[in-house]
Amino acid sequence: MLIKFYIKPRKGVLDPQGRAVAENLRSLGFDNVEDVKVGKYIEVYVNETDKEKAIEQAKEMAKKAIVNEIIEDYEFEVIDNT
Repeated sequence: MLIKFYIKPRKGVLDPQGRAVAENLRSLGFDNVEDVKVGKYIEVYVNETDKEKAIEQAKEMAKKAIVNEIIEDYEFEVIDNT
């Protein structure tokens, strides 16, 4: 199975990279850009056939290794890629 993690800075957390992208977009004429958040996208392939077990593993991976829950929000999806 494939686990896709989408991670971005929490609201209110300084995101200098996002700020730089937003300023660059505005300088290119995209005046309606209000804010940009730059995050991470991570794919994890697991040898698992039970989707519920893969979901539990994804939660554990996020908490232990992938996400800093103090400053990041995340979502994930589990896809059966067989």
